[in-house]
Amino acid sequence: MAIDKKFIDQFINVTSKAALAASYQIGKKDKNRADQAAVDSMRAELNKINMNGKVVIGEGTLDEAPLLYTGEFLGSKNGPEFDIAVDPVEGTNFVANNLPGAIAVISIGEKGNLFNAPETYMNKIATGKIDKGLIDLDYPLEKNIKNLSKFKNKDVSSLTVCILDRPRHKIIIDELKDLKVNIKLISDGDVLGALYVSDPKYKVDMFLGIGGGPEGVLAASALDAFNCHFQGRFIFDNEKDIAEAKLLGINDLNKKYELNEIIKGDSIFCASGITSSAVLNGISIKEDKFLCETLITHKSCNFKKIVKSVNSINE
Repeated sequence: MAIDKKFIDQFINVTSKAALAASYQIGKKDKNRADQAAVDSMRAELNKINMNGKVVIGEGTLDEAPLLYTGEFLGSKNGPEFDIAVDPVEGTNFVANNLPGAIAVISIGEKGNLFNAPETYMNKIATGKIDKGLIDLDYPLEKNIKNLSKFKNKDVSSLTVCILDRPRHKIIIDELKDLKVNIKLISDGDVLGALYVSDPKYKVDMFLGIGGGPEGVLAASALDAFNCHFQGRFIFDNEKDIAEAKLLGINDLNKKYELNEIIKGDSIFCASGITSSAVLNGISIKEDKFLCETLITHKSCNFKKIVKSVNSINE
C-alpha cells in the first residue's frame, strides 16, 4: 500500500521548519541548543499532521525527553499508521561552528516497514545502482573497488570513496591510498555522506565505513528511491548493546542487512539544509521570509527532487 502523496508537502514543512529553528543557533557554539530547537519544532509540526505516527528511530528513550524519543507517538491520532525515523539535526557540530553540511532529516514508512535500529554502530557500504552481487560488505575492499572500477569503466584512480574521518577507519583509508583511490573525508554527517552516491553530479562512487545504525536506516530510506545499493551490519561489542538488540528481536547479531530488509514498502524521505553543502543550500532569511532547500523522495511515486520553498517565518 502506498503512502498518499498529499503528505509530501506536510513533511517538507516539518524538516524545513526544524532547519529554520536550528539555523538561529548557527555559529553560537552550542550544539545541544541547536538540536533542542529543531526537536521542539519537529515535534510541534508532526503533531499537526493527521496520522498515527510512532517514532521507531529517535534520539533517546522516554526518560530522556524532551528529545524525540523512540516509542513516542506523534500526529493527530486520526489517519494512517506510520513509522517515523528522525534526526532533527544531523551535524550539530556543523551548526554550532557554522560549518557546511548540517541537515534536518526525517523518514516515514508504513507501519512495521522501517527497521527499528538499535543505538549502536553499523558497518555500511553504498553505491549507485549496480548489478546484483557486484559490491558486498563481505568482499575485501580491493575486490569491491576493482569490481566497481570495471562496472563503471573507470580507472581505479578515477573513483572517489567517501568515508568518515575517524581513527577506526585508518586501515581502510591507508588501503584506499595504496589503491590510488580518491578519498572524500567527512568529519560528521553520514546520512549526507551516503547521499553523495545517489547522483553522479556529486562525484562520489562509494560510501563506506562505520557510522551510526539509526543514520544507516535514514540513509537507506533515501537511497531506496534512487535504486542505489546499500548494505549494513550492526556492531554489537558490549553486553548492553547485545541485550538491547535481543529486546528488539535481533537474534542474529552478525546478520548483513540488504536495503530491502532495512526499508520495506513505500517511504517518504526529507532532508532540509541548515548550513549549505554540495547537496543542499542552507537556510536563508530575508525579512519575514525564509528560503529552504529540501531533498524529498517518495518511492511509490518515483519522486526524487530538491524542492526550494519560501515560507513566512511567522506561519
